[in-house]
Amino acid sequence: MEEFFIIGGNRLQGEVEIDSAKNSLLPLIACCILIEGQVRLEQAVAYSDVKAMCKIIEHLGGKTWWEGGDLVVDCLALTADDVPNELASCVRASIFCLGPILARNGSVKIAYPGGCDIGLRPIDLHLEGARKLGAKVVEKNGYIYASKQKMEGVDIILSFASVGATENLVMLALAAKGTTRIFGAAKEPEIVDLANFINKAGGNVKGAGSDVIVIEGGKKLHGISYKPIPDRIEAGTFLIAGAMCGGEIAVKGAKEEHNRELFAKLSKTACQIRCENDTIILSRKQKLKSFGEIETGVYPAFPTDLQSQMTALACVCEGYSLIIENVFEARNKHICGLKKLGGELISKNGIIIAKGKEKLFGAQVSATDLRGGAALVLAGLVSEGYTTVDNIHYIDRGYYKLEDKFSALGGIVKRVKSEKKEGNCMG
Repeated sequence: MEEFFIIGGNRLQGEVEIDSAKNSLLPLIACCILIEGQVRLEQAVAYSDVKAMCKIIEHLGGKTWWEGGDLVVDCLALTADDVPNELASCVRASIFCLGPILARNGSVKIAYPGGCDIGLRPIDLHLEGARKLGAKVVEKNGYIYASKQKMEGVDIILSFASVGATENLVMLALAAKGTTRIFGAAKEPEIVDLANFINKAGGNVKGAGSDVIVIEGGKKLHGISYKPIPDRIEAGTFLIAGAMCGGEIAVKGAKEEHNRELFAKLSKTACQIRCENDTIILSRKQKLKSFGEIETGVYPAFPTDLQSQMTALACVCEGYSLIIENVFEARNKHICGLKKLGGELISKNGIIIAKGKEKLFGAQVSATDLRGGAALVLAGLVSEGYTTVDNIHYIDRGYYKLEDKFSALGGIVKRVKSEKKEGNCMG
C-alpha cells in the first residue's frame, strides 16, 4: 500500500500535459474485441483501470503490450467468452465487454462489474437494450449470461442518458442486421470518440454527440492506429488545483469545448482563463470568491466527476457555495476527509452547503473513491502543514503519476509506503 504525503501552501506555476482520457480508453479497449487484428492506441496511459481491462483481454485469449507510449491490443485469436468475478470486480468498465463478446462469439458470461462505490449504477439499460436487439439475457448467481439469437436492428429508447449503456449498445448493434437507432443517447465526448474509432475501423456510426445515434450493423472492423481524446476530467482537476493554489498554470492538450461549464464557474472565483490552441491557461492572483451554485448532470451539464474537486475548492472560497449532486447518490464520501482538513460543510440528500475558510489544516485522510481522493489531494495542497492521503489505489484508477505532475508545478506531493494493510484489485 502507498499513500500521498503532501506539504501545502505552495503556488502552482508551469505547464502540465494532459493524458488520454481514461473514460475513452476503457470502451476502446473493449471494442478491440470486435476487431480481428491489431489496434494501436496512441499515447495511451497505464491507469490501473486500463491494466485491469488488459487483464480481461488476455483472459479472453487476446494479447496486449506496450510499445513506447502506445498500447497495442491484438484480439485475432480469442478463445474464451467469459469474464470471471475476480476480473470484473476490479473495474466498472468490465461491463463494456458484454456487447463486444456477445457480438463476436455469440454468447457471453460476465460477472457484475466493480469499481468505486459512489452509489447505484444499475446496468438494466444495458441488458434491456441487448434484449431489444434480440439477445437472450439471464441473470443468475452473480453473473449475466447472454446468447445471440436472431439479432436485427431496432429502435432503442433510453429512459436515462447513460454513458455506459449508450457505448455498450453501440458496440452490440454492430452485430445486428440492419439499422439500429438509439434515442435518448448520452452525448459525452467519450461517446463521440468511440464512434470515431469504430468508423475509422470500418464501421458506420452516425449522430454521436447528439441524442440520436444511428448504427449500421454487419460491418467488419479492421485493425487501426488511433489516438484517444485528452482527459477532460484530469484537465478540470488541474484547473481547479490552479484556482485553489494560485499562480499560473498552462494545461496542455486539453480541449476548450470539453470544459466550458467549468470555465463559467471558475471565472466567478477570481480566476482568469484564456485558451491558446490546445492549451488552457489559468491564473489566479486575487482572493477566491464563491462560485455560487453548481448542479451536476449529463453532458453538457456540469460533470459529476468534477463535483468532489469543486467541493474542495468551495472550502477555501469566501462566502457560501451550494453543490447539488444529481447523478450518484453516494458520491459525497469525501466530505468526511474535507471536514477533517477543516472544511465547513453540511451534506444531506445529495446537497452540499460549503462555507469558505481562509485556511485548511493538514491531517491524515483516506480516499474512498477516485474523484473524492483527488479532491483530498487538492485540499492537501492548500492546507497548512502536511497531509497524508491513503488508499491512493483509488486515485491511480484515473490519474497517472499525479504526484510527479504536481511536483513539476511546484506542489509538494510524494508517493510513500503506507503501513496500512488493505488489498486492492491490482495486487
